[in-house]
Amino acid sequence: MDHVGALGVFVQAADARSFTAAGHQLGISSSAVGKAITRLEERLGTRLFHRSTRTITLTPEGALFLERCRRILGEIEAAEVELAQSSGAPRGKLRVSLPIVNVLMMPAINAFMQAYPDVQLDLDFSDQLLEVIDGGFDAVIRAGEVADSRLMSRVLGEFHLKLVASPAYLERKGIPRAPEDLMAHACLLHRFATSRKFERWPLRRDGADLDITPPGAAIANTIEPLLLMVQQGLGIACLPDAMVRKELKDGALVSVLDPYVAHAGMLRILWPSSRHLSPKLRVFVDFMCANLFPLSR
Repeated sequence: MDHVGALGVFVQAADARSFTAAGHQLGISSSAVGKAITRLEERLGTRLFHRSTRTITLTPEGALFLERCRRILGEIEAAEVELAQSSGAPRGKLRVSLPIVNVLMMPAINAFMQAYPDVQLDLDFSDQLLEVIDGGFDAVIRAGEVADSRLMSRVLGEFHLKLVASPAYLERKGIPRAPEDLMAHACLLHRFATSRKFERWPLRRDGADLDITPPGAAIANTIEPLLLMVQQGLGIACLPDAMVRKELKDGALVSVLDPYVAHAGMLRILWPSSRHLSPKLRVFVDFMCANLFPLSR
């Protein structure tokens, strides 16, 4: 710490171009400034200032050393600010990318906004696999595994895809007993907005995937419209269980072909491992882990 203090005296003297002026700014005598500079020069084995009776000027070595000292002292100041912020109240903008599942995400997001009104959320909804670091996001929520060693992650919860329909639709069209029966039903399909690919229905028999393409009575690039359609009795949809848990419990929707549907997905929150975990990011991560899948805990 004595060395760091000497660097601060050196930078102040270089900026003031006077030991006396530097001493006034630091609250010490000009003699103390001169002695600190002399000890620093002796330790470095080089002269940092040309001295005269009226002024001081940097030597070439002193000018080079000054720039390095500014960076060192700047890093120390930044570290102190980070530590001070880490114990402060969560506030400021937080840029987050979320999957396009508003009906699942928004209750937890809305609750977070009420709990932390000083945190301004900048939300980007996308089904694209994003570059978390290059995209400039503070955090990203996505399904699947994490393959990037530059990222930290926490599991938000597990979800399963289910084929669901309303009791009125099944009464009208009949209950499918085997995957092949879907060919005679109105199927509500999801197509990813970015890739334009259809989301595969996870149908299996005897441990093998089934190559069945259900006929599309309607296609949407977000799943909220599919939920509304299935609630209105317009067909069968493949939806995350967390999205329809209440409807299934209340009997407003019924799952079909359960023995033939095999799917388990993990939703994670990711953030750059190099990113300082600020109060706003820390509370967001903790809050989403606790509140995104509250009914499954």
